[in-house]
Amino acid sequence: MSYSRALLPSAIAIMLGIAACGGDNDASGSVPPLPTGRWLAGDLHTHTTQSADADVSQTLDKVLGKAFATYGLDWMAVSNHLRVSTRDALGVQLAAPIPMSIGAERDEIPRVQALQAAGTYADKLIFSGFEWDMPTHDHIGIGLFEGVDKLSPSTKGMKEFEYLFTTRDAAMFDAADVAAWKAKYGETRYNKTAADALQAVNWLKQNYPETSYAVINHPSRNKGSYSIADLRAFNDAAPNIMFAIEGMVGNQMEPDRGGYTAAYTDDNALLRVYGGVDYVVAKLGGPWDALLGEGRRIWNLSDSDTHFKIVGGNSSGYFPGEYAKNYVFNSAQGTPLAKDLLAGLRSGKMFSTYGDLINALDFNLASSSDRKEMGGELKVGSGDRVTITIRFKSPAKNNYEKPVDSGLAANLKPVVDHVDLIVGDVAAKAAPGTAAYNVASNASTKVLKRFTSADWKVDADGFYSVSFQTTATKSQYFRLRGTNLGVDVAGLTQGGEPLADQRTGTADNTQRFNDINDRNYRSLWFYSNPVFVTLRE
Repeated sequence: MSYSRALLPSAIAIMLGIAACGGDNDASGSVPPLPTGRWLAGDLHTHTTQSADADVSQTLDKVLGKAFATYGLDWMAVSNHLRVSTRDALGVQLAAPIPMSIGAERDEIPRVQALQAAGTYADKLIFSGFEWDMPTHDHIGIGLFEGVDKLSPSTKGMKEFEYLFTTRDAAMFDAADVAAWKAKYGETRYNKTAADALQAVNWLKQNYPETSYAVINHPSRNKGSYSIADLRAFNDAAPNIMFAIEGMVGNQMEPDRGGYTAAYTDDNALLRVYGGVDYVVAKLGGPWDALLGEGRRIWNLSDSDTHFKIVGGNSSGYFPGEYAKNYVFNSAQGTPLAKDLLAGLRSGKMFSTYGDLINALDFNLASSSDRKEMGGELKVGSGDRVTITIRFKSPAKNNYEKPVDSGLAANLKPVVDHVDLIVGDVAAKAAPGTAAYNVASNASTKVLKRFTSADWKVDADGFYSVSFQTTATKSQYFRLRGTNLGVDVAGLTQGGEPLADQRTGTADNTQRFNDINDRNYRSLWFYSNPVFVTLRE
């Protein structure tokens, strides 16, 4: 049974948890069972031909077909740039440019609705969001929904947001809408300063407090885009909305992995990807750990950022689900709904992976009376024993093709070399205006234990399973990082830490595309979200 798609009965979950822990922590039977549900694989950051920097062949139908028919995703956000669109969803040139929000309303959303009404992708969750050029910063992936039970993208909200927070010519919108917006906001628009960027976060909180998200995309790609203080300020303003960072970035088919093209100098060390992962997340004890060390519920995501794969002499990114996947746990049955996905994203019960290194993960911490999973908080007394259970599964093969884009499967089975259990201390949240608000590191973060095939066993359900016990003495968080690479691989890892990815600049186009693809499938990683342990007062 595939844990990534099928339900996992509670009784089986209890039995497997006891086996993984050696039986001595669950002996009383008082630890609650793992919830039933399923992992839903998806992508929150995709582009179609309606984004001007996507190829004209990157039609909505093509992207949907790749995501769902070819690579088996369960959900996907279409998140075109919040700029002008010059083509419709099928790549047809428009008579005149239109705002992206209007393009979504006229072309994108109706096309998805028509396909699903005809039975195509009817069991999938497909919705429209957008990628906003945040003033003075970089890109933010935004989704906003309306409704009570079955949420749907709010085209009304998308248009108002585009008017208010971009430099779009007001004449491009419906005159009645513009009149209503001016009656509401006067002549003020927010599209130039850092204060304007924060105003947009507050606007989402005021208008879509429970039905929106804003994800910080590729945070280190451009120098100075986001300081740690910026990340804290966004999260402080709307923790229910600004709760995720795209740490495992897309555009992995670029010569500079992830499209991170800064020079390879010491000054620009933060502007690299490490094993394809942004410095914010990849750096042990770095910015993500600094945020988690304040107890902030800020999660890591992975996305394709697909624009095109290979066109002419250029390559950009893989298709949705081909290389990067986010797995979000969903306890509801049937076709996933936007409200369930949003709740899952917000909960933090999810993990992200490259090259299908794993496709299921059970990572939980248990005391004698309670159990918490990713995104959760286990409350214990000082001196209490905590049992950490790690169970993961890898597919029989991934999507590696050789030659690239040939349709010829390389039949490569991804194999996890080791899994790192990372721990960091949790202290008080930094206050705005203090020196601590600008600290981008967590000195307490370390690899507590490194597990290899010598440590784990295969359980009855085909999962690799290992447990570890520790004693609670302070409030901490625990997270996982795994890879197919050894601890010391020349140019790729050193002492278990990922090294900065180097540019793949082979002169011949075809050879370069294959070298890039080989590079990426040679270096696979997965990251879990954390579980917090808090000492009772």
